[in-house]
Amino acid sequence: MKKFILDEIDHQILDILIENARTPFTDIAKQLLVSAGTIHVRVKKMEDEGIIQGSTLTLNYEKMGYSFIAHVGVYLEKTSMTQSVIEDLRKIANVTVAYVTAGKYNIFCKVRAKGTNDAKDIIYRIDDVPGVKRTETMIALEESINDKKRMMHAIFQDYN
Repeated sequence: MKKFILDEIDHQILDILIENARTPFTDIAKQLLVSAGTIHVRVKKMEDEGIIQGSTLTLNYEKMGYSFIAHVGVYLEKTSMTQSVIEDLRKIANVTVAYVTAGKYNIFCKVRAKGTNDAKDIIYRIDDVPGVKRTETMIALEESINDKKRMMHAIFQDYN
């Protein structure tokens, strides 16, 4: 597979869009001193190449009362049950992320809750999923790093 080459303008466009995916192309063009058409063409090319895949909206869960974060390691009765367990975890809205992992756990989840009692109920629901042998829970005290740009900057350094 041929690697798509990003130049400095592409990098700057990505930098701006990572910060706010809704930034108008005209505003980006003004910041970068190029035409809005140039921004449109470059973004379209990055979309076509799969570098940009959609755009996301970041919610402030704390403002909506879901400030409690727990990470739940899931042990399965049998590894062959992984996909059915994942499908059941999809039905629990509070499970916001789930990874199939190699190592200590079969599945590792991020759970958002209103508080400890809410988290307890969610963890019990995870425990009740057919195929789940047991779980281990870690409570997040603080989200210290959630930076989408650092990795992109490191990748860009690898390109050059």
